[in-house]
Amino acid sequence: MSLQKRQELLFSFCQAIQSLKTDEEVAKFITDLLTLQEIEMLAKRLQIAELLLKGNKYDYIRDQLKVGFSTIGRIATWLSLSGEGFKIAISRKKQPVSKSSLSEKYDPSSLRNIKRRYSQYYWPQLLIEKILTVSDENHRQKITSILQSMNVKNNLASEPNKM
Repeated sequence: MSLQKRQELLFSFCQAIQSLKTDEEVAKFITDLLTLQEIEMLAKRLQIAELLLKGNKYDYIRDQLKVGFSTIGRIATWLSLSGEGFKIAISRKKQPVSKSSLSEKYDPSSLRNIKRRYSQYYWPQLLIEKILTVSDENHRQKITSILQSMNVKNNLASEPNKM
């Protein structure tokens, strides 16, 4: 791939990231773009940079994040050579969110995100959920009533005759 094409791809990627406006949009983009392992790896790199900038020692960082000395050394090298991106991101980062307030929707391995990734298997349920979210209260009640009657019929059909 030519240098110009790589630069165009990088610029397009940066524009896509810049277009995201809320934390939820960023989380959706990241969980669609990366695997759980990649997300963890990038998050650890950012945390390593933050701990190094705070003056923490390699041993402490290794114990806290379960990473190797080579990973810490690589981040330290990037910080010493430039590290502007890390420094900007860390300085603008909001205060950490408590674990209990993190939503399932940000976890790439949650059932919600599995349904989104493999929607061909869950499309009826996803369709009904979407219809319910955009419907007014009257329509929601009607749809819920229909779904409940379908469950009743299904339960009756699956029970053996009691005669």
